Amino acid sequence: MQMLAHYTIADFAAFKRAFDSDAEDRGNNSLNLLQLWREGATSAWALYEVADPARARAYLDGAAGVFNSQAGVSATDFHFLENA
Repeated sequence: MQMLAHYTIADFAAFKRAFDSDAEDRGNNSLNLLQLWREGATSAWALYEVADPARARAYLDGAAGVFNSQAGVSATDFHFLENA
């Protein structure tokens, strides 16, 4: 399973610093980054491989809030996808 994430951000440089610092926490919660894209100054997209969807959802609903506040994330949108 994969997850496509969209982050609405205040500043890409601040977001990227916090994003890089959060890599271990995401990995410990079943999210393996495959690709990160920047869309303008206030939007970022990430594609993750998800080993355990329940664990990833629990992280996104809880502990990821700390990352969001540190990274200047004002909104998120997550889509869990399966190969068709």
